[in-house]
Amino acid sequence: MAIRRIKAFFEFEAAGGIVLALAAVAAMIIANSPLNVWYEGFIHAPVVIQIGDFGIAKDAHHWINDGLMAIFFFLVGLELKREVLVGELSNVKQIILPAGAAVGGMIMPAAVYLLFNYNEPEFWKGWAIPAATDIAFALGILSLLGNRVPNSLKVFLVSIAIFDDIGAILIIALFYTSDLSLASLAIAGLCLPFLYLLNRRNVTRLTPYLFIGVIMWIAVLQSGIHATLAGVVLALFIPMFDRTDPEHSPLEELEHDLHTTVAFGILPLFAFANSGISLEGAGISELFHSVPLGIAAGLFIGKQLGIMFMCWLIFKLGLSTMPKGMDYKQIYGASLLCGVGFTMSLFIGGLAFAGDNPLFDERLGIIMGSIVSGVVGYMMLKASLKDDASKTSVDLIHPH
Repeated sequence: MAIRRIKAFFEFEAAGGIVLALAAVAAMIIANSPLNVWYEGFIHAPVVIQIGDFGIAKDAHHWINDGLMAIFFFLVGLELKREVLVGELSNVKQIILPAGAAVGGMIMPAAVYLLFNYNEPEFWKGWAIPAATDIAFALGILSLLGNRVPNSLKVFLVSIAIFDDIGAILIIALFYTSDLSLASLAIAGLCLPFLYLLNRRNVTRLTPYLFIGVIMWIAVLQSGIHATLAGVVLALFIPMFDRTDPEHSPLEELEHDLHTTVAFGILPLFAFANSGISLEGAGISELFHSVPLGIAAGLFIGKQLGIMFMCWLIFKLGLSTMPKGMDYKQIYGASLLCGVGFTMSLFIGGLAFAGDNPLFDERLGIIMGSIVSGVVGYMMLKASLKDDASKTSVDLIHPH
């Protein structure tokens, strides 16, 4: 019975978001308790991997953010490739609305953040922090509403998050890259023809891809480009179809195998390692500093304004129609849920500031904006879906 209940929990759509939230809350509690010494010791523990004269020495925090999160981005890359080839993004007409909404949902939060920090050029580098959406959290909150949620709303939200991920990947590559090492970049580039050859020759065993992928990750790590991007690039070469066995999809098989590990292992560990905000000595000035305040406003205000405006514009121009079973109230509720930035926002925040400013902690803004967006989005959708259910019942009793 206990095993069945555990299995049911892990299969529950909201489970990933719930575990993520618990990990973040645990980190906050520990960081503000006598156990903080243990927490700091854990995330700053030195970890060295050495083969002969070659070695990589980083603390646990960097291994989680640069190493384990590369596996998360690898999974994101697999999902993107599948969606483009056979999923929701394979039909151009279906992608106009979520793509436009995602673009608005990235531009407006960045504009709101910059508005709060327009006279502080040294803080402008945090503009992309509120542009991200955490799909695990957003879907977790949506699933709490049960079977009242129309499938079109889930597809809309997931599609926005997919384009959001594409945007985040491009932002990291273009704007959060340090000094480049051309030699390391060249080694990473040499891996691409080998991956292409494996794909063209219909090699469906994953070991050769992963072996070359590890070499490419090490080279990218040393190059100055963020190492997690190696995961996305590797995913693009994993075969979607096996030409000798149409029933077998190496990509979908790998995606399925990784999903549980990422959702219940890597992401909660990342949340735990990055959410331990010590509030000791923190005052109103730190909480209401323009950086965390701009991030929170970007997530809560910028997201909903950007997504709603772009959806209205797309409908007005006749580029797309309202998805079946949805209305503006539900789009608004979804736009609020997109303000739950958490994982990707924490990741970009670490690249932008890396906790190097004693005047503020950008994570406070991420947590504030995400909580408010999640709570208000849930309440909005609960009310709108309840209204729709009531109308359906009335129509059944008193048809027009």
